[in-house]
Amino acid sequence: PVVSADTSAIPEVAGDAALLVDPGDPEALAGALERVLGDGRLRRNLVEKGLRRARAFTWERTARETLAAYRRARPPGV
Repeated sequence: PVVSADTSAIPEVAGDAALLVDPGDPEALAGALERVLGDGRLRRNLVEKGLRRARAFTWERTARETLAAYRRARPPGV
């Protein structure tokens, strides 16, 4: 299970597979950690979602999306 900051690109990457907290709020972090440690169902759910989420990030997808970005960025006629 993942408990992480709700800033930067982390929410986009984690999706619903993590508990996201304000990194400047130690009580929120402690609460999220307590939830994950104390709730077996939540923990298993986050692990399952995390593994599913991780499978979406393949090298093939990375290569395909990188190539598409390069094609969009190149000047016309090049």
